Amino acid sequence: MNSKTNFKLIGALLAVAIVWGTTYLGIRVAVHTIPPWFVTAMRQTIASLILLVFLLKQNQLKWIGWPALRRQILLSSLMIIIANGLTTVAEQSIPSGLTSLLNALNPIVVFIGCVIIGLQKLTLKGVVGVVVGFLGVAFIFRDGLSDLLDPNYKTGIMFLAIAITGWAIGTIYTKKYTQQTSNIFLDLFYQFVFSAVVQLIFAFVFSEKIDPSSWSLESLLAVVYLGVFGSIIGYFCYNYALKKVSATKVSILSYFNTIIAIFLGWLILDEVITYDLLIATALIILGVFITNYKGKQKELA
Repeated sequence: MNSKTNFKLIGALLAVAIVWGTTYLGIRVAVHTIPPWFVTAMRQTIASLILLVFLLKQNQLKWIGWPALRRQILLSSLMIIIANGLTTVAEQSIPSGLTSLLNALNPIVVFIGCVIIGLQKLTLKGVVGVVVGFLGVAFIFRDGLSDLLDPNYKTGIMFLAIAITGWAIGTIYTKKYTQQTSNIFLDLFYQFVFSAVVQLIFAFVFSEKIDPSSWSLESLLAVVYLGVFGSIIGYFCYNYALKKVSATKVSILSYFNTIIAIFLGWLILDEVITYDLLIATALIILGVFITNYKGKQKELA
């Protein structure tokens, strides 16, 4: 029984690492011709419709009650509308590789949050890991502070910072209250429906130009990929893993996402990989590793 459970967990972790590593490329391709909030709204709509069919066939579609609905709305707001939505907006002005690299800070932000609310103990190892990780961020911008004078680039970085914070809060909340989750697909259905409605409203309010005739087939296919793999498979495996291991350990997968995203950005989108980016990647991954290595012994919940 334990062996089967472990294999399922390993499969879930691998799926999160690989699938979400490719979503940065998918988002970059999608926003090339489609406004970002339309990308996110269509992505979650596709995911909602697929889950609706699945739940109906399994006779599992049901009303979850107002308390549970409020929880799903909170998670949807943090992890889909804020985290996923603003990451998509940010990729209009930030390369997919850099976006994934900054998102690799998620484990460190999760660790800090877990320490603050008492899910983990503060250790010297953790402090060193946090410092090393943020040194990696400092290294990224050491020669590029002038780039922040570009309003689009600066706005993209700001949106990404908010997205990372939203994702970290949602991850910690999910882990702390994971015992309340009985049907992950049903919970995700409510999350995706709520986020699709909100993001569609945002799409009409914040999109400067709405011209579906200019949306390329490549971008539309990228949206479909994001809906099926990035949303349904990625979020299901992530939530499944959170039920089995600590929030910080699941979020460690961010640095595998980063390696995959940087490689695909270079291979397919011709994004430049500089020595500064490689050094920053090494520092951030090292910081994440130091922070979380053998962290289970320090886990309080």
